[in-house]
Amino acid sequence: MYADLSISAGTLSAFGKQPKALKGIQRGVEKESLRVTMTGELSQQPHPRSLGSALTHPHITTDFSEAQLELITEVLTTPELCIAQLDDIHRFVHQGLDDELMWCTSMPCLVADDSKIPIGRYGTSNIGAVKSVYREGLANRYGRLMQTISGIHYNFSVPDAFWPVYGGTLNTTATVDQDLQTKTYFSLIRNFRRHSWLLIYLFGASPAVCRSFARSIPDHGLEMFDEGSLYLPNATSLRMGRLGYQSDAQSSLHISYNCLQAYTDSMYEALTTPYPDYEAMGVKVAGQYRQLNTSLIQIENEFYGSIRPKRPIRPGERPLNALRSRGVEYVEVRCLDLNPFLRVGLDEHQIRFLDTFLLFCLLADSPPDSPEESAQMRANQLTIVENGRAPGLTLGGLSRDRWASDILEACAPIAALLDQANSTDLYSYSLEQQRARVADADLTPSARILATMRAQNIPFFRFALNQSISHKGYFDDHPLAEKNLTHHQQLVARSLADQSQIEASDNIDFDTFLKAYLDLQ
Repeated sequence: MYADLSISAGTLSAFGKQPKALKGIQRGVEKESLRVTMTGELSQQPHPRSLGSALTHPHITTDFSEAQLELITEVLTTPELCIAQLDDIHRFVHQGLDDELMWCTSMPCLVADDSKIPIGRYGTSNIGAVKSVYREGLANRYGRLMQTISGIHYNFSVPDAFWPVYGGTLNTTATVDQDLQTKTYFSLIRNFRRHSWLLIYLFGASPAVCRSFARSIPDHGLEMFDEGSLYLPNATSLRMGRLGYQSDAQSSLHISYNCLQAYTDSMYEALTTPYPDYEAMGVKVAGQYRQLNTSLIQIENEFYGSIRPKRPIRPGERPLNALRSRGVEYVEVRCLDLNPFLRVGLDEHQIRFLDTFLLFCLLADSPPDSPEESAQMRANQLTIVENGRAPGLTLGGLSRDRWASDILEACAPIAALLDQANSTDLYSYSLEQQRARVADADLTPSARILATMRAQNIPFFRFALNQSISHKGYFDDHPLAEKNLTHHQQLVARSLADQSQIEASDNIDFDTFLKAYLDLQ
């Protein structure tokens, strides 16, 4: 049986007496989308200058590919503000795309061979070159096609007022300090990894792919939906499975989340241990960099976890060093697909449930993890990815429906507290939406996508293109207000000036810069 899911009565009582301690949860969204032509082909155009510098713009950058936008909100304290700002950024981007679309699904479609997928470029500075060489390394290690898969990252932290109340519920004399916060976020992460299969079931939106995407993947195990599409009948998020961000090299890794020391030690080993295949590839060959180094992972971002502990970094600082010196400030959830039925890929209801679920993970008992449990978690995730909507499904011998219902039941008092803190009933409403999806898998985004494809007799490509065109039409018909447009244009100008300043201030050669950048001491 899975671990006890209940929240202690004392904890619930403490926050029931001070519900405002839960008001002002901090969250931010990072949403990736491919730029494509009006016929759905991956754009070959560079990142538009009208959108600013991908190196320095605070809200608009690129991920792996020059054609892969990443839109980033500020840290915001309500779901409404978060979606409103994401919507605002989308409006500005659409005004600068000319005859291009933002692809609305996580899985790409009309992508030619790897050589036609342009790697992100960030100018002539040393730090810009690091970002490009890192992507060259990803391309050489895993291929470019895998990197065109897009998703949503959700950043979450509790408000400052949470900690004194939470600290008072602990049977300990520990003070409410950074060490306690770091320990608590690692507890959240361990529970998240145990139960995040539920998020993939509820919000997975990639049950099918274009046939062209799998053309170079032997034994992909998919079935024919039609001439242009492959799928699995009960799949939820193929992005999170064998077709997505998976790595044979990383499959042997066990990153421990039992404490900060265990995490940083296991990450340090992955970042400094050479991998034979990458040694054979070489780092700098004939004067050109193929990768940053030969380690199992080049830098922290290469580790493909569904959730990460995070701390804002200072200029030139490595994420691992930031965690070591200042602890965990927030977590980054990385298992969310773009929902093609929603203009910006997610909505306020999903955010409210994510907040509820993450608080449940934080407050529930969280036993230590182990390599054996990590293997079971991976097996559970793959089962949900490939067969998640199957009737009577079990995960490691446990009923999916019973487990899901028990998690949602444990989330109910947290949703009620969040309602109380925010003078609303929308958190409980969001929870009821998820209960309905557990009761009826046809309500999930993955099922709705396949149902639409069948009803309209269209392949996955046509479904995704139709939705992308529809979203573009909405944003074209609802341009930014003049004041907001001016604000975004000022951000563009500032980002271009900032990039120029960074480039002008470089005073060492790239080889020397890279050696210092990769130093983890």
